[in-house]
Amino acid sequence: MLRPLRTRPLWIRAQRRAWPTPRFNATVAVAPPIKAKEQGTLFFSGVFPLRLSLFDIRYYLAAAQKDELLGGLRNILDAVSAHGFAPLKLESHPKNGGVFVQFEYEPGENALQEIRQSIYAVASKQNGFRTWLSMLGFNKADVWVVKGQPWLEDLNRYVSPFVKVEFEGPDVHEEDLYTLMRPYGRIHDITAPQPVPAGTLRSSTVSFTQLRSAAVAHNCIHGLSFHSEDGKETWLKTSFERTRKAHWIRDWIVAHPRVSLPIALFLFGTLTYTIFDPIRMFFVEGKMLGWFNYNEFSVVKWLRANTIDRFMLPSRSLDANKPRAEAWKDREQSEDALKAYLADFPGTVTFVSGPAGSGKTSMTETVVKHEERRAMVIDCAELFKGGSDSSLLSSLARQTGYWPLFAFVNNLNSMIDLASVGLIGQKTGFNASLEQQVRDMLQVVASGLQGVTSQHDKDVRARERAMERKQQQQARAGAVVERIKRGAYHDGRMDCIAGNGIMSELGFGDEPMGENDFEDPRVVEEPVQVEDVQQKIDQEVQLIPVKREDSMAKSVPEAVKALPVVVIKNFAAPGSSKDEILSALAEWAGTLVDNDIAHVIVLSDNRENVKRLAKAMPTKPLANITLSDADPETAISYVSSRLAEAGHSQTLTKEQIARVQMLGGRASDLQTLIHKVRSGQRVEEAVDDIISRGVGELMKNAFGDDLDDAKNLPWTREQAWSIVRQLANKNEISYFDVLLEFPFKGDETALRALEHHELIAIHTRDGRPSSIRPGRPVHKFVFQRLVHDPVFQATQDLAYNEKAIASAEATVKTCEAEMSTLRELAGESSTRRAANTRAKYVSAKMQAAQSKIEQLEYKNAALMKVITRET
Repeated sequence: MLRPLRTRPLWIRAQRRAWPTPRFNATVAVAPPIKAKEQGTLFFSGVFPLRLSLFDIRYYLAAAQKDELLGGLRNILDAVSAHGFAPLKLESHPKNGGVFVQFEYEPGENALQEIRQSIYAVASKQNGFRTWLSMLGFNKADVWVVKGQPWLEDLNRYVSPFVKVEFEGPDVHEEDLYTLMRPYGRIHDITAPQPVPAGTLRSSTVSFTQLRSAAVAHNCIHGLSFHSEDGKETWLKTSFERTRKAHWIRDWIVAHPRVSLPIALFLFGTLTYTIFDPIRMFFVEGKMLGWFNYNEFSVVKWLRANTIDRFMLPSRSLDANKPRAEAWKDREQSEDALKAYLADFPGTVTFVSGPAGSGKTSMTETVVKHEERRAMVIDCAELFKGGSDSSLLSSLARQTGYWPLFAFVNNLNSMIDLASVGLIGQKTGFNASLEQQVRDMLQVVASGLQGVTSQHDKDVRARERAMERKQQQQARAGAVVERIKRGAYHDGRMDCIAGNGIMSELGFGDEPMGENDFEDPRVVEEPVQVEDVQQKIDQEVQLIPVKREDSMAKSVPEAVKALPVVVIKNFAAPGSSKDEILSALAEWAGTLVDNDIAHVIVLSDNRENVKRLAKAMPTKPLANITLSDADPETAISYVSSRLAEAGHSQTLTKEQIARVQMLGGRASDLQTLIHKVRSGQRVEEAVDDIISRGVGELMKNAFGDDLDDAKNLPWTREQAWSIVRQLANKNEISYFDVLLEFPFKGDETALRALEHHELIAIHTRDGRPSSIRPGRPVHKFVFQRLVHDPVFQATQDLAYNEKAIASAEATVKTCEAEMSTLRELAGESSTRRAANTRAKYVSAKMQAAQSKIEQLEYKNAALMKVITRET
């Protein structure tokens, strides 16, 4: 219903004129009474676009036409005269797509409807309403009578198909609300008022099918006073309600974890593979090619060569720790085998084994540097140095150039799995195992190594193109020189200073221009071709005498030299928990050689680790290179030559040679000896110092500082003392004799642990363990010194005998129990004979155990006296 606007009464007041008025005697007609005019408001929708958001570009396009659109609308309104229609004010409301027009009119029956029809009629005569799309031929707009009090605001509340109607007073029935709203457009739904907190207006939401209908309803109904049938008045306040409530996305994600979590994890994984993996491959390639090593920059090299290196004296101690070729003859065969492996495409993995200090690392570095190959070194000892998984991954990333590495993601993944168990009842599987993470990293590293090969090929092609350009320039320069010598070269720059006459006009004079102009024409040579020049250069290069190393380098194909080299050092696990990491490295090494990505060289102190590689490459045999300790002659020659370089010109005496031979051919011990002698010690003192230090290390590593430390060792003190006592008197002992006798009793794990800690060395024959030797040659004399220590020997023998007595007593008790059973069986005739035979065997066994107990008890008494006397 329409609420009439308030109108002011028209008051007419007589005014005195400023001039005299003549009087006439005439009858004056009485004018009809003037009707009081009323005011109203119209809303023109469709003039502007409905603004949907803050960044709606249509709003800014229509704003540029605002004055023009309002002018066209005023022209239409000025032509309307029905019921005394007179526009008073035009107010644009672009956000809601329309214009409010305040007008006055003479009230009458159906006056407002007739005014609307009159406006449509005038607009049709003027080709319709002018809108923001008039240039495209869209001139349609609608005229609506505003029933309420419009609210022109510029808040960030944009049009929505949901119009919220608040009731300031009693609720309006759904039927009345439908009747009131339906003229503006089709309604989809109307919600009933819901209970609200005290002080809050109740409301209903009207859902329109079109945005324009909702906009018109809001602008025409807001502020309407609605009177129900019972006469109660209710003020209606309308507003747009958002299509979606705030944080609806977050609420939906939280409410549907079974769907949202897998999608989020999939997107995160996709982001990792599409963005971070190419970056990591780039950094791996950069580390191999030295892009981030400032020492390899040409500017730094030039500065170093012209500044620091000029003031540095040459040092002879740089290579002091490297064995010379002439002093270590048995290394040449291993080096030649490694060079042959690098000279061809990688068909398998090379496994270099040898005791610690045998020169595996130095030999590999020398060969790789000689072959001018780029190498990636992965040190397993550095990987396993840290105790946590994140430190292992960080170490692997640092050695391979893998960056960026998000170490915190491991903890985050664990928290995600824990949260997913509480939300969806199962793990997401996003927290990958350490082995899987290592495999993923190595896969990216392999892709980066392929980029190294591609970059090398590009560099080779670039050098070839540069050589071709240089040869072409040399060929052209040679041709010009030849023409200058023969006087047939014309320099155009001389034309500028040629002077007047025919020379100035033609640009040249009487010089010969071709072969026919010469008095003695020469035979014209064919143009120099780049291929011919290259062939001549190659022929000349082949005639140049080169060294053996240079000729070998020339024979290596560029395709093979382009392949990088991967060196895996210290290929051994500190415990069974790290075996999976070595298996992943072994499989990765097999993948590299199978796909011709890189040459792989694996260095290990224990030959048993070759089984891991063989398991990863079951169809290909491994290339084994074994390094051993040097023979006595080579060791003496090596020590003598190094001491001579240090200024010790005296020849080693027989006693000194015997002392040096006590160290064997272990390179690390020989280098320690040379360092001590250079520091001023005599050879005898240096060897004794090495042995004394070995005694202290052996006591700590094999027996522990105390009982608590000994409990943490993977072997017992009795087992270690049994090995030490036997090897002190023999160069080697039988593997199976030690394994089957007390105190090992089949405990092969303890023997393998002793080998891993370099206390012993297990030698094989025909693929099976055969004998046990000291872990280092000097250990034999260390064992002897320990055995000859009376207090230490008595203490260890006493503990060893106590264990043996306990074992023998257990045997006696077992025999006693069995003898009582046999006594019962001997009373029956059917089992008497068998029981007597078994009783004799058990009796002999018990007698032997008892005799052993008595002997050991006697020895223990003597050992106690030794301990008492020495202490």
